[in-house]
Amino acid sequence: MAQPAPTTLIQATLPDANRALLLATLAFAACFSVWTLYAAMGIALQQQLALSATGYGILLAAPILSGAILRLPLGILADRVSSRTLWLYQMLAVIPALLLLPSVQSYSGYLWLGLWFGISGVSFTLGVRYVSQWFASSRQGRALGLFGVGNAGVAITFVLVPLAVHYAGWTWVGPFYAGGMLIISLLFALLAPKEPLPLAQTQRALSLRQLCSDARIWRFSLYYYFVFGSFLALLLWLPQYYMQAYAMDAQQAMAFTLFFVATSSMVRALGGWFADRYGGRAVNWSVFWVCIVCLFFLSYPPTTLIIHGVEKDVQLEIGLNVWWFTLLIFIIGVAQGFGRASVYKVIHDYYPQHMGSAGGFVAAIGALGGCTLPILFGVAQDVLGIVTGCFMILYGVLALCMITMFFANQAAQYQQKLAAARADNFLLDDDMAIEAEDKPCK
Repeated sequence: MAQPAPTTLIQATLPDANRALLLATLAFAACFSVWTLYAAMGIALQQQLALSATGYGILLAAPILSGAILRLPLGILADRVSSRTLWLYQMLAVIPALLLLPSVQSYSGYLWLGLWFGISGVSFTLGVRYVSQWFASSRQGRALGLFGVGNAGVAITFVLVPLAVHYAGWTWVGPFYAGGMLIISLLFALLAPKEPLPLAQTQRALSLRQLCSDARIWRFSLYYYFVFGSFLALLLWLPQYYMQAYAMDAQQAMAFTLFFVATSSMVRALGGWFADRYGGRAVNWSVFWVCIVCLFFLSYPPTTLIIHGVEKDVQLEIGLNVWWFTLLIFIIGVAQGFGRASVYKVIHDYYPQHMGSAGGFVAAIGALGGCTLPILFGVAQDVLGIVTGCFMILYGVLALCMITMFFANQAAQYQQKLAAARADNFLLDDDMAIEAEDKPCK
């Protein structure tokens, strides 16, 4: 497939845009809280089922896997039919799974139910398609950034699940969430404005073959694999990490993870503003540099170094205490929030009329990061026997992203210089032709 040039839709922000954005953000937050429900329940389930690090990673990955897989076909479908209607059906479809949660006791049962919860992960793709129809191209970064604040739905999970367990017990977590999802579904059905029909009728979704043959789509997907996939993986993995590395109890670990999630989600709107003002590619490149510096320090395992001196041995302890670790994680979270917004700004610059299919493909690959990375984290910990193996993996993923972006930028600059040279030669040929016409005939 030939790569399309960047396109800008000349489109004014529609009257009901703010209402559509508000309802979409609330619905996305509710769906995201269900999608990441195992992040709050995981530690208790790991102890209850006596899971290894790998088994724990697989449990956390179950809802993310189904959500990632479904994002692509439903994203393509959202370019052809109403994304609002699809989203409403998706929210209703997850309610039975929440009602069944109290009856599950086995590891396999939690895995199958997690796959069912994963349906709620499609909400981002449907929401991007829905929200992008309402705003002018110059405001897409801010609009999609504000919509992305719905990632803070996982903060709802970290707060509400412990409260529900404390006052009502584990058996009421599922029904409590089912009631909340039903309320959000009714509010969305009654208050969310329908899509502007003229725009919706003109869309043509990109086919799977076209998406898979577009190298630019794969590049954006790799970037999103890090900025979103690793964010998702970290919010699932950090509670256990804090408990293992710093001997915290579950409540303290949840509080520190909540800080990471909330700050990373809230700055996404600011990242969208930066992407509108300075360009999505520039923001992404800055984000990658900030993250790779932080990951360099996070990857280094706690080390005891013994120096044999003349009279006695000198012992040095090298490692990050909990406050330095939390600071670096906070910086990474903020950078990832900027990156998630800027990636979708770039996607809209190149595929403004295909945010369902193109955005769904990128979102699916990004969500696969939240599925595959926790499993890799668990394998790294079981094989290497060190807790910082997860950050070594993230360092490798980010290095691949930066290498890819560097060569892509070099290729883009070469194409621009080549186009400019051709334009200069074309103008020079025209000038020579004009001079030849002006010469008198002999």
